Amino acid sequence: MKIGVAREIKSDEYRVALTPAGARELVQSGHEVLVETGAGEGSSFPDDAYEGVGARIVSVDEVWESSELLLKVKEPIEPEYGRLRDGLVLFTYLHIAADEPLTRALVESGIAAVAYETVETDSGALPLLAPMSEIAGRLAAQAGAYFLEKPLGGRGLLLGGVAGVAPGKVVVMGGGIVG
Repeated sequence: MKIGVAREIKSDEYRVALTPAGARELVQSGHEVLVETGAGEGSSFPDDAYEGVGARIVSVDEVWESSELLLKVKEPIEPEYGRLRDGLVLFTYLHIAADEPLTRALVESGIAAVAYETVETDSGALPLLAPMSEIAGRLAAQAGAYFLEKPLGGRGLLLGGVAGVAPGKVVVMGGGIVG
């Protein structure tokens, strides 16, 4: 199978849908892996890391036109709608409930799309959503500390404290993976 990895063009999205290690596994299993030029840069994976494991670096046009299965992280955005086509399987986070234009573009294109967030195990667990929730949980404290800084309108509280000043206290709300 020809498996493509598209470069994310959504603003402030730096992730890539497949690491070089994942590409190596797919190549060793007999698949052809096409990686769009620069797809891994935001995650510090240069093109040569993919080439080194047997993937081929290709243009944006080739990755969308030649792939049978296209991997992305985020949902296609309006500039990508014209690339959606019948015969292509798209595997990405979609979150279509909140995006009518995307939903229409997917339906009208004839593409087969599988949303990461809907993949379930037999027990009902969400194995592809869980790691993102774990990351969000880890980032929550870091983001909270950032917004406590005085220049950002916060109280100027240093969570770790300093000599003579008690550390800040944090309340975690929620009991799921993020909490």
